[in-house]
Amino acid sequence: MKHLPVVTKKRIEIIDITADVNALLKRLGVVRGICYLFVPHTTSGITINENADPAVKQDILDTLDRIVPADRVYNHKEGNADAHIKSSMIGVTLSLFVENGRLVLGTWQSVFFCEFDGPRTRSLLIEVTPL
Repeated sequence: MKHLPVVTKKRIEIIDITADVNALLKRLGVVRGICYLFVPHTTSGITINENADPAVKQDILDTLDRIVPADRVYNHKEGNADAHIKSSMIGVTLSLFVENGRLVLGTWQSVFFCEFDGPRTRSLLIEVTPL
């Protein structure tokens, strides 16, 4: 298992990590397989979505904030209950095919690390099963 550090700069942000994962696959020499991504944090997540228009990332964050506002009164008293809920909504795992040493993604797709309680230094766990 490999650890990929992800440094976030804002409380809530979405970071494209596609190139970082592909670079790791290249270093490992993986040509074909399955890449498992896991975020071992309760206030962040991982997803796949469009990266051609940066407005998509902002729309996702704005919508999550409308559904789960940070300033609502929650039972969890640490002040980050919204981050826990957003993490559960987005999810913390992905499984992706690897072909020709790269993640298999659609034309407009990228892999995004989602920060909901930053800024922090996070870790993404990566396991690759060659085929």
